[in-house]
Amino acid sequence: MNKEKGQISVNTENIFPIIRKWLYSDRDIFLRELVSNAADAIAKLERLEALGEFTRPDGDQPKISVEYDSDAGTLVIEDNGIGMTAEEIRKYINQIAFSGVMDFVEKYKDKGAETEGIIGHFGLGFYSAFMVSDRVRIETLSFQAGAAAASWESDDGMAYEMGDCDRAARGSRITLTLSEEGREFIDGAKLREILDKYCGFMAYPIYFSDVIADQKRHEQAEKDAKEAAKKARKDAKEKGEDEDAAEQKALADAAGRPEPGPINDTTPLWLKKPSECTDEEYKSFYHKAFQDYRDPLFWVHLNLDYPFRLQGILYFPKTDNLYESLEGRIKIFYNQVFVADNIKEIIPEFLFLLKGTIDCPDLPLNVSRSFLQNDAYVSKLSTHIVRKVADRLNSLFKDQREQYEKYWQDIGVFVKYGMMRDEKFYDRVKDIALFKTVDGEHKTIADLGDTLLYTPDAKQQVAYVRMARERGLDVLVMDHDIDNHFMSFFEYKQNGKKFKRVDAELGGEEGSSDRLEAVQALFRKATANDKLEVKMQRLGEKSLPAMIAESEESRRMQEMRKQFEQMKSDGDDGMDIDSLFPLQQTLVVNEDQPLISRLLALAEVPGKEEQASHLARHVYDLARLGHGSLTADDMAEFLRRSTDLLTELSQ
Repeated sequence: MNKEKGQISVNTENIFPIIRKWLYSDRDIFLRELVSNAADAIAKLERLEALGEFTRPDGDQPKISVEYDSDAGTLVIEDNGIGMTAEEIRKYINQIAFSGVMDFVEKYKDKGAETEGIIGHFGLGFYSAFMVSDRVRIETLSFQAGAAAASWESDDGMAYEMGDCDRAARGSRITLTLSEEGREFIDGAKLREILDKYCGFMAYPIYFSDVIADQKRHEQAEKDAKEAAKKARKDAKEKGEDEDAAEQKALADAAGRPEPGPINDTTPLWLKKPSECTDEEYKSFYHKAFQDYRDPLFWVHLNLDYPFRLQGILYFPKTDNLYESLEGRIKIFYNQVFVADNIKEIIPEFLFLLKGTIDCPDLPLNVSRSFLQNDAYVSKLSTHIVRKVADRLNSLFKDQREQYEKYWQDIGVFVKYGMMRDEKFYDRVKDIALFKTVDGEHKTIADLGDTLLYTPDAKQQVAYVRMARERGLDVLVMDHDIDNHFMSFFEYKQNGKKFKRVDAELGGEEGSSDRLEAVQALFRKATANDKLEVKMQRLGEKSLPAMIAESEESRRMQEMRKQFEQMKSDGDDGMDIDSLFPLQQTLVVNEDQPLISRLLALAEVPGKEEQASHLARHVYDLARLGHGSLTADDMAEFLRRSTDLLTELSQ
């Protein structure tokens, strides 16, 4: 073939949506595209083989090679796929965004060709090579009988030169001469990292070679072999054995080391039918894919042909109800090629609390991300995934209730967050949402009345909890950050249900009104708070002498106060937090407690007024301690005062 020169023809109608997408892509996407193109070439050849258009020679197996030479500054991607003729180079390389895949499918559609397993759609992936290269060269030989090997070379992605080459093997070899920036970005470890990320589960075996590093390892292996042979001769001589035989055996053992295999897993677990997978396989895949040493709790295996072609595995990880980083938890694949993490158009945000892989060959990846968001297919796909997750939870609740309750410590945050974020998910799981009581029981909303008594800390509010249980009431534990929002949400959705903290209503009869004035005066003086709300109730002799009561409305206002205080600390100093969110607590004095009667009597003894006030303040702080509202400074004062009181008693 004569030398040929020309300018690349740009199909602007096709390229602009792709450019917009790529402006937000990482630089390492170039390797995914080039290896995907290599896989494309192999997939096309397999289609032709299935159609009887090609006969594969004996021993010929699909293979993709990636070779990096740091000294030469080159990166080579080679395949033994369909190859190209010079005319096909002109058509698919010289015209940007003219998709070779779509042309291939159109050509063979009457013979039953399908796109499954063929990755490329854009016809632009090849040009990503210029993101890291000063020069790109193609050497290719088509599968067609009698085809001549052809070459293509360009320094800038626009001007090119075509010609013949001496390639004798079917397939294509792409050589990137790395730019200065490319050399800074790329090394052997980085390339292996990119391949693991994007191509770790690709359908065809990928062999990676770091030429210089491999050469050094080979030299070290030869050195080690010589040392082993030398030692073997010495040992044989000491034992009176055949030295030559010992040396040859040592050299043979060294030479028998296996050659490096493919770096990818061509048959990931999600491709198998759920009935063919064991629990150990699920766990092993989870550990490998997510680098989590803990076993997952359970999983959902997605394997569908209709209404979507979809395969994948979603895992419920062990979290102990703690938030973790959501980065890279749901990995999206397209025909076993990694596309992206956590695509919210496909996976609702609340599902990011799970970990998993989803492979969908029908994703509209040839459109912009904004269109993906509104694509009817993607919306239906997302809805279906949510339904499958909800169905799995319902199945566990129905068939393995005891196990489901054990899982709740880890999955509770996920279920509650999902209920708040997704209406359809809420509808499917609202009846299986669990509420744990202080006694360790798990109840559904159907097991509870209209008033849901709860505590954020059963240990700190033990006195309140004990009193409620003595009254035969269930006390729920709502101790996660998300629970404050969830309770308000649930009340809204479950009209008539109300959450009330255990300290909002203490029970007991009203105390004597004739003693109330004296009690109010004593505690207001002790706390230096003339507006302190004080009331008398009969709570029983075994209860604390005083307790703090706070309405549920006030408690929620204080939660809002915390948020506004953060805003104030961020610079909004004009807010009057105290006026917006006044603290509304009531000191409930237990008339049944003998200490209260003694305290009132002491206050009436001339000269003992200060001592009575001192003790009253201690009773008040004791109530705040049990309530959970004692500040750090007041706690220090409480401890100091406790020491003084103990000292007085010991004298």
